[in-house]
Amino acid sequence: MSVTGTESEQAFDLVAIGRTGVDIYPLDHGVGLEEVRTFEKFLGGSATNVAVAAARYGRGSALITRTGQDAFGRYVRAEAERLGVDPRFITTVAGPPTPVTFCEVFPPDDFPLYFYRYPTAPDLLIQGDELPLDAIRRARVFWATVTGLSQEPSRAAHHTAWAARGRTTHTVLDLDYRPMFWSDPVEASAEVGKALEHVTVAVGNREECQVAVGETEPGRAADALLDRGLELVLVKQGPKGVLAATRNERVEVAPHPVNVVNGLGAGDAFGGALVHGLLAGWDLRHIVEFANVAGALVAGKLECSTAMPTEPEVRDAMNEKDA
Repeated sequence: MSVTGTESEQAFDLVAIGRTGVDIYPLDHGVGLEEVRTFEKFLGGSATNVAVAAARYGRGSALITRTGQDAFGRYVRAEAERLGVDPRFITTVAGPPTPVTFCEVFPPDDFPLYFYRYPTAPDLLIQGDELPLDAIRRARVFWATVTGLSQEPSRAAHHTAWAARGRTTHTVLDLDYRPMFWSDPVEASAEVGKALEHVTVAVGNREECQVAVGETEPGRAADALLDRGLELVLVKQGPKGVLAATRNERVEVAPHPVNVVNGLGAGDAFGGALVHGLLAGWDLRHIVEFANVAGALVAGKLECSTAMPTEPEVRDAMNEKDA
């Protein structure tokens, strides 16, 4: 784990900011929630899952988020720490409870999500004057998501973080557009557009690119994002794989075959593997191939956070594919 310096000048490999909570996932598959009899709980939330995934590769990860003052909040903090994430920036706020998320599981490609985080959630109450700005500035990767822009004061806090960091290499925006968190897609597009002025890497699917830059065709979406000054763009294309683009290089990688159990954590596994590959200095194709396999391994399991693979597990799956 690469973490250097004293606590006041901590240099993490990854600092992520944003959504956390508890995933309540059914053990009965192929039926609606009204028919499910048994569930299991897991640590969840996109930014949280990315931090866990990076930690599984030995990366020093920290998460900036908020929970409620409740049992689920205590679980989030303890479980994040158990899974290798530094918990010092996971704190409580008075008011809304720690959110829970239910899903239905209809493999191979239907996983409806039900978010219980209204009218707000603790992770949207992050205040700019509470941020660990030194850790954000010094992090080798700073990861934020579009969901964190959906409400104040979290929206302003994100801009405070970006202003402190500057448009430093490996400042990532996960396009992570969830329409239920926004009053209007036009508002979302406007806020994403402002955010793109501060980041160097963007990751999202075709629909999220539509919100960000008005393009769904992967090549045009990548061009539009690069035109905004980004250094690296990754456009997820579902069964067509992933397009990765810089100003000088463009690669397309096919998906890794897997028997899908729950596809919801695959994108976050991809994100954690992307962080690992960027920090390792791998070439672009190798990063995307590795991240694709990491995502596939998680799609083959029910849970997200505790399914995040280690590097040897990803390598074994890559070798099996090539055999």
